[in-house]
Amino acid sequence: MIQHPFARSLITVRTWPFLIDMGVALCGLAVFFGIIYMARYWMGTPIPVVPISHSVRALPLYAFYSTVRITLAYLLSLIFAISYGYIAAYHPRIEAWMVAVLDILQSIPVLSFLPPVVLAMVSLVPGHQLGIELGVILLIFTGQVWNLAFSFYSSLKTIPREMMEASRIYRYSGWQRFWQLEMPYATIGLVWNSIVSVAGGWFALMLCEMFTMGNRSFQLPGLGSYMQSAADSGDVRALLSGIAVVILIVVATDQLVWRPLIAWSDKFKFEQVESADRVTSPILTLLQRSALVNSFSEKIWARIEEPIYRRMSHARERLVVQPLDEEEDKGKGSIGYWTLAGVVAMVAVWALMQAVLMLRTVTWPELRLLLEGAGATFLRVNSALLISALWTIPVGVAIGFNPRLARVVQPLAQVMASVPASAFYPVLLLGLIQIGGGLGIGSIALMLLGTQWYILFNVIAGAMSIPSDLREVTTLFRFTRFQRWTRLILPGIFPFLITGMVTASGGAWNASVMAEYAHVKDRTLETIGIGAQISSATDQGRFPIILLATILIALMVVTMNRLVWRRLYRLAETRYKLEG
Repeated sequence: MIQHPFARSLITVRTWPFLIDMGVALCGLAVFFGIIYMARYWMGTPIPVVPISHSVRALPLYAFYSTVRITLAYLLSLIFAISYGYIAAYHPRIEAWMVAVLDILQSIPVLSFLPPVVLAMVSLVPGHQLGIELGVILLIFTGQVWNLAFSFYSSLKTIPREMMEASRIYRYSGWQRFWQLEMPYATIGLVWNSIVSVAGGWFALMLCEMFTMGNRSFQLPGLGSYMQSAADSGDVRALLSGIAVVILIVVATDQLVWRPLIAWSDKFKFEQVESADRVTSPILTLLQRSALVNSFSEKIWARIEEPIYRRMSHARERLVVQPLDEEEDKGKGSIGYWTLAGVVAMVAVWALMQAVLMLRTVTWPELRLLLEGAGATFLRVNSALLISALWTIPVGVAIGFNPRLARVVQPLAQVMASVPASAFYPVLLLGLIQIGGGLGIGSIALMLLGTQWYILFNVIAGAMSIPSDLREVTTLFRFTRFQRWTRLILPGIFPFLITGMVTASGGAWNASVMAEYAHVKDRTLETIGIGAQISSATDQGRFPIILLATILIALMVVTMNRLVWRRLYRLAETRYKLEG
């Protein structure tokens, strides 16, 4: 006799998708009401300085404000990174210039962007809080975007040539090649760099939500201003509460967003044999069982996508197979190119004239001090870069090769990368002063906190992208550990490692403004360095010093780009490019 009818199992199968759909719908509803609330706040009367409450009850609202700012800055960063990286990768005549500009921008500290960005946004949207908020979002954007752009550009430059040729043979349009070859190939790198980008957003939050610019002060409600205010007033309880909320948000984001994306991106690994040890995510499994999500992807998106591909299949240029090199030479000497070059040249001349007029007020002693500070910061940046690489390469490879280890270590690394180091930096400084270390050692320590994560997450992405069949070959032929590292691991992660090193260098330059200049209660601690001079000039509203310091940083970065990074990128594109 059957005790339980078959209908009982069917009820279980049908109930879970219903509950999942309800959860997805509630999340969508929460996002909708969140957009309405933020729209009302942004269109209200501008309040540059908002009193910050140290009450724990205020933390949920502050967390909401900060999360929205970081999310919008990340989405803007992703769009910019994909657009910029695509143009740089497929336009050889301007590629070198675009990479150099990207390298310069990612090395300029956030405080150098602060005066023009905030003043421009406040003037652009007068009479509304939206102007101030846009300024803060763009400042967070400057701390998130550069490693994403480098990652996408590097991925496009290392796509195997035979895969590009196959896209020509099958007459893919540019749209099809982008979505079916280029984006899938770049997905793993983008996902892992997105993690470190959002972590960089949390790192810069305390600088962006509460700052002084000359005789004007800006203080917006958020976790960054909450922790900065608590640190300045010595309220340890409020400071620890803010850090705890940041950790909770980071852990929730890891489980709800990053872990599903990592598991989903694993299918884009370039390999010929499926790996036996796959990355999994319970959240991704639940979403795949959701009828609401599946109906959207299968029905609504298919109705949008199919007509586009149908029209492209009848396009005249799709009727002929084009050689790979012929398409790369398209557009050279076009009118649009020379028009753009002319506009850029005129803007550059105008900017140069304005810079000369502003820099006339800088004295020789100030210039000499800036040169000495630039040299000191340059040594600290490269020391932090070397120390970071020594431990992140072996640890990143171990995490990338072992998904079980990644499930445990990756959230911890993300939390450590996301908690603003400046929140507990006053305690570190006081301890170093007590033992006689001073700010010189503390500055390198903080640069490490802002540098090492770029290398770690890129190495993890590189290790995960190494095909499983190549790893099995090294085991089959009994490679020694030295042979495995020199013939598989280091060549396999090399493009990702260079991307991580370049972006880590920019992160170290960015961290210099906090590492070399700090307010601890009623004291101002600083050491010789160009970051300290930028921070001091920002407090005093001395824009010529900020401009000259930024120019010096740009010159050093361009020199490093030409002598080191460009050659290593070329090596990654040729010798260490993965071919099928």
